[in-house]
Amino acid sequence: MTMVVFCYTLGMSDEKIEVVAYSGYRGEEGPRSFILHKEKIEVIQILRMWIEERLEDKTRRRFFEVKGSDGYTHKIYYDERIMEWFLVKDQYESS
Repeated sequence: MTMVVFCYTLGMSDEKIEVVAYSGYRGEEGPRSFILHKEKIEVIQILRMWIEERLEDKTRRRFFEVKGSDGYTHKIYYDERIMEWFLVKDQYESS
């Protein structure tokens, strides 16, 4: 089940990544693998997915929290306006 959230993460420090995605009737639907620091990481499992939409301009991002073949959990998203994939970088920063 996909949930729509009416907010938006700014993502100023998010990293653009290359993603191989399953393309269904809507285009880029679900990630299969992605390149992170020149390493191909297979998506073992999609743990969560949700949509965030800006109220101001209705732009949408489709988020996926995935378990990668590297053993880590990654949060990535597809920006529908610019049609690019990004890795949420703040998930790796320690507090």
